[in-house]
Amino acid sequence: MACAAPPSPLPVVSLPARRRGATAAAAASYHAPSTRLSRRSWLSTGNSPRSRLRTQASKAEPAEESLPAAPGPSEPLPQPRTSTWNWKGYNIRYQCAGTSGPALVLIHGFGANSDHWRKNIPALAMANRVYAIDLIGYGYSDKPNPREFEESFYTFETWGEQLNTFCAEVVKSDAFFICNSIGGLVGLQAAVMKPQTCKGIVLLDISLRMLHINKQPWFGRPFIRSFQNLLRNTVIGKLFFNAVATPESVKNILCQCYHDTSAVTDELVQMILQPGLDPGAVDVFLEFICYSGGPLPEDLLPLVKCPVLVAWGEKDPWEPVELGRAYGSFDAVEDFVVLPNVGHCPQDEAPELVNPLVESFVKLHS
Repeated sequence: MACAAPPSPLPVVSLPARRRGATAAAAASYHAPSTRLSRRSWLSTGNSPRSRLRTQASKAEPAEESLPAAPGPSEPLPQPRTSTWNWKGYNIRYQCAGTSGPALVLIHGFGANSDHWRKNIPALAMANRVYAIDLIGYGYSDKPNPREFEESFYTFETWGEQLNTFCAEVVKSDAFFICNSIGGLVGLQAAVMKPQTCKGIVLLDISLRMLHINKQPWFGRPFIRSFQNLLRNTVIGKLFFNAVATPESVKNILCQCYHDTSAVTDELVQMILQPGLDPGAVDVFLEFICYSGGPLPEDLLPLVKCPVLVAWGEKDPWEPVELGRAYGSFDAVEDFVVLPNVGHCPQDEAPELVNPLVESFVKLHS
C-alpha cells in the first residue's frame, strides 16, 4: 500500500498565498478551512472553502460568504443521465447533467468509476455542465485485454488521450478537470498533452505513486518486480484478485481509506464491486498494479499551463497530507487546501466540503 512505501523525496513546504493579478480581488474572501475544526463546526462558523486559501489552514479567518443555499422545492437538483460514447471501437460509459455554464469533467481513481461522483454531479450541475467518465478498463467501460497489445495499453498517456478526445467529441468545449487519486495523474497528463482543452484542474488527494520505480529503494526493486511478475503471469494473481473482489474485502479496503466509516455503505460497496466482476476486470487490475513506470505528479505539474487547486484529506492514510503539502510548491498550483477529518476520497466522504470548493475555483477561473 502507498502508506507503507518510502517517504517522498519532495520537501514539505509552507507557502504564502499567491496573488495573481485580477484574480486576487475576486478571491479576497477565499480562506482555508481550519484543520482544528470538525466538518460540522467548520460549516457552521463560515470557515468554508467558498473562500480563497491561505496555506496556513489552522489560522483561517471566518469567511464572509456562506455556502450556497440548498435548492428549494421549485429548484430540484439536476439528475445525471447515463450514456455511451464510442472511442477507438470501445464503448465508454459516462454520466452527465446540467445544460449551461462551464464544463466540468470528473475523473475517478483506481478501481472506481463515475458513480463515485454521485454526490457531486447533481450539485455541481446547478451552475455547470458536468460529465463523469469511466476510464477505459474501469467501471462499465470496455476492458480490452492488455495482452492483446504490443505495447502497454493501460497507461496515463492512453487515459489522457481518451480524456482529451472525450472533451472534443462529447463535451465539445474546453473543460475543468476534477480528479481524485489516480485520476489526478490522468487529468494532468491530458492537460500536458493538449493544454488548450483544460481550463483548470482540481486535484483531490492525487496519488503520489509510491510504488513508482523512481520511488522504490534500490535494494527493493528486484523483489517488487518479481512480485509483480508473479501476480501478472501466474495463477496467483487471479487468486489474489478473487480474494479482493468480495463485498467483505471491498468494504474493509474502503474503511481503511475513509476516515468516516459510516460513509462506507452497502450501496458504495456494490458500486465499486459490481463492475469489477465484469470479464476482463482482473487483467486490468493486475496490469495496473504492475505499472511502475510512467509519469509522477512532480513530472507533470511543472508542465501544466492552467491553474491548479490541490485539496487533501487531513486523515488520508494512503497519501499522507504531510507529503501532499509539497505539491503546493509548483507554479501552477494556486492553493493547497486541507480538508479536516476526511480520508482519501473526499468527494464521496465529504461532498459538503468539496462541492463548494470546486464551485468557487471554477467561478474564479471562468
